[in-house]
Amino acid sequence: MDAYHLSHRLQTVAGFVLSGSRLADIGSDHAYLPAYLVMNKKIKWAIAGEVVAGPYQNAVHEIRQLHLENLVATRQADGLAAIHVDEEIDVVTICGMGGSLICQILTAGFDQLNKQPRLILQPNVNEVAVRHWLIRNSYQIVAEEIVAEDRHIYEIIVADPIKEPITLTTTEYLFGPLLLQAKSPAFIQKWQGEKLKLQRVLAQLTQAQNEPVAKEQELQQKIKLIEEVLND
Repeated sequence: MDAYHLSHRLQTVAGFVLSGSRLADIGSDHAYLPAYLVMNKKIKWAIAGEVVAGPYQNAVHEIRQLHLENLVATRQADGLAAIHVDEEIDVVTICGMGGSLICQILTAGFDQLNKQPRLILQPNVNEVAVRHWLIRNSYQIVAEEIVAEDRHIYEIIVADPIKEPITLTTTEYLFGPLLLQAKSPAFIQKWQGEKLKLQRVLAQLTQAQNEPVAKEQELQQKIKLIEEVLND
């Protein structure tokens, strides 16, 4: 993968970036996503933000090598602190980290979201936490994709600000309101795998000397919910 040829995961993310927008890519690593978007003239300008020195230097090197210094600002900063309040950012992308960390970044830098940008989030785990954060903070999930790549399955959540908060059901928080409707092959693959994992854990618990009944019931309920969704 490079700035000319994105992975399937990042190519999918790029597809949700608004044309003509100003982007902040947080946790940008090599800055492949913002570089690709400016080279293809989809966006006007971008920030590639990184908190860790190594990935930040990777981004700086990549942008210099591509001669994109006037179009992509590389910044070493913690989360949304990479964004200056007056920069009119339309889209924020945060990809390739845990859902809890994504929520922490959004909460800590909430003032930088004062222009209410589109959020394109790709948590590696704990997608439920991300959906809860979005709904609590008056964002509506407008698109979701689930992508299988290199033996991993990734969920991409796209949200736009709304004036009136909405609610989701427990099932929608867990599976994704739009993924639940589409039930793509990758969705089926993910949840069949999750069901098998839970069944293995449940089997281990039933063999424990001090059988944790409450935990067993919790797992049984989740397995039953997954089966209902897959069989619906």
